[in-house]
Amino acid sequence: MAQWVRLCAVAEAPTAGKLGQYAAAGVDVCVSNVGGELRAMDNWCPHRHGPLGEGWLEDGRVVCPWHAWGFDTATGDCAEERAHVAVFPVKVDGDDVLVHIT
Repeated sequence: MAQWVRLCAVAEAPTAGKLGQYAAAGVDVCVSNVGGELRAMDNWCPHRHGPLGEGWLEDGRVVCPWHAWGFDTATGDCAEERAHVAVFPVKVDGDDVLVHIT
């Protein structure tokens, strides 16, 4: 069942150009801040299960720290390979950042 769940406090969210890792409803989530917009995706790279939240942002993509596969923060698509990670809608509700886990 899809649901909105609390990810973190706004004050704990990544600042512009940064990444963070969080758990929500049993799902590990990588959160990026692209130009002030928070975006969320599955935290695990499908290549070798690298932790995307420990990578970096480059041209609107989260780059895996292990083998440099880059995933579009809006679509979850990988530019280097035929790979994809799930993306999740994000919203701010008061002092909380919520993510819609499907």
